[in-house]
Amino acid sequence: MIEPKHSNKAVFLDRDGVINKKRNDYVKSVDEFVFLPNVFKVVKTLNEMDYLIIIVTNQSAVNRGIISEKELKTIHNFMLKKFKGANCTISGIYVCPHRPDENCECRKPKTALLQKAIKDFQIDVSNSWLIGDSNSDIEAAKKMGLRTRKIQENGNILKVIEKIIEIS
Repeated sequence: MIEPKHSNKAVFLDRDGVINKKRNDYVKSVDEFVFLPNVFKVVKTLNEMDYLIIIVTNQSAVNRGIISEKELKTIHNFMLKKFKGANCTISGIYVCPHRPDENCECRKPKTALLQKAIKDFQIDVSNSWLIGDSNSDIEAAKKMGLRTRKIQENGNILKVIEKIIEIS
């Protein structure tokens, strides 16, 4: 008998405006990275429900020359350390560093970031979600067949996971 291929369920999270406070001038340092309310509680709850948490984020500040890739990595390492300290697991971070005018395939609403994460983690798309604060997040998710929840920018993510908990 052949073992079925294992599939994982995931919740994809946008970063700015969902995990941390979005800034009009971009998050440029750890000092400017401010976690939004309840994000640790939400991630821990989803982890306990066996969801992988994968961050998919457009970070055009890199190719705009506002921050370096090294600075972005420092911000993400800080974020991961805080999640780990709260007993939360982030399985991956997928970043598009391109400006909108570069017309890449990874900048949401295009789907290359999601496609790569789905392949890397063998994600069961039909049982997975994307939570974002912009139309481009939701559009990318729908193209991939993910269920979606849109939150208000810098909103309370706790409110949107109720539907996920209810269905799971």
